[in-house]
Amino acid sequence: MADEAGVKALRYEALLFDLDGVITKTADVHARAWKQLFDQFLDRWSRQTGQPQEPFEIATDYVRYVDGRRRFEGVATFLESRGISLPMGEPDDHDVDTVYGLGNAKNGFFLAELERNGVEVFEDAVDLLNAARDAGRRLAVVSASENCAMVLRRVNLDGYFQVRVSGIEAKALNLPGKPRPDTFLRAAEELGVAPADAVVLEDAIAGVRAGRAGAFGLVVGVDRGGEGEGLAQNGADVVTDDLRTLV
Repeated sequence: MADEAGVKALRYEALLFDLDGVITKTADVHARAWKQLFDQFLDRWSRQTGQPQEPFEIATDYVRYVDGRRRFEGVATFLESRGISLPMGEPDDHDVDTVYGLGNAKNGFFLAELERNGVEVFEDAVDLLNAARDAGRRLAVVSASENCAMVLRRVNLDGYFQVRVSGIEAKALNLPGKPRPDTFLRAAEELGVAPADAVVLEDAIAGVRAGRAGAFGLVVGVDRGGEGEGLAQNGADVVTDDLRTLV
């Protein structure tokens, strides 16, 4: 892993940012929403099947199985970790225990949390965005969230990005989510840059794995909560808790 003080992200033509946990402080909002969803479901499952399940743990379950993944992939990955098999169901399922039903319910929990607590930004990310824009670098946001555009508007950052590949675009284009590199590769293609000339900035293990799999020029692990070692082990070239060190 490189020394963060010696890495200058603006040497590259483009910067590809994850949203939750890199630019905005919405990773915690997502984590609380996932916990509400799965704790209710696991309690239901335990009572219906007589097979006790431990509550969803943000420090382990969220980080390992959900963080950085598209919503329905996160549902399926976590359920698999608990040995629970549910049908996929239909994309418009509500109030039913299917993968789609749980994923749709999670979005409701997230929006309610967002309404109660609002959205904050990481100032170091804003400083890096400003520096990159002033230097004429091309910028993209690559997020598994289908609420990406709405969140960016709420924090007045939507005008920074020439390209946005969110959960909505990934679904429309049938792109597999992180840890596959396809969404990052799509963003680079739309920006007109080769992966080797672009930086990926990610706080999730699935995200840094995607950046490494896509052979990007620099993969930055953004350590917002003490996960630096895991980010480094899964493909980050450099790990930092302050993006201003990369300018």
